[in-house]
Amino acid sequence: QVQLVDSGGGSVQSGGSLRLSCAASGYTYNNYCMGWFRQAPGKEREGVAAIDSDGSTSYADSVKGRFTISQDNAKNTLNLQMNSLKPEDTAMYYCAAGVCGLGYNYWSQGTQVTVSS
Repeated sequence: QVQLVDSGGGSVQSGGSLRLSCAASGYTYNNYCMGWFRQAPGKEREGVAAIDSDGSTSYADSVKGRFTISQDNAKNTLNLQMNSLKPEDTAMYYCAAGVCGLGYNYWSQGTQVTVSS
């Protein structure tokens, strides 16, 4: 059974940084693609960053140059380093995993990120 447990959210002021982590179990990284998503109140969930099984990454335009997705295969952990945070980054953040090409079908419980101006 695949399990994803995320952590690292919190409250910061605009311009600050946070690092989210997602501990994964129940599968091997070389079969799965992973990503970070977020959902703000009243808005649809949106993709933030993704990493493929070959290590290639992609980012939403709104976070390019500020966020970095990475994975530590030895520790089965997915990370999201968030710098230069803005109030519009405020949302519940989720990590997700799925067989590459077949979409995401495993989700974490979510961690709240709040950025104040």
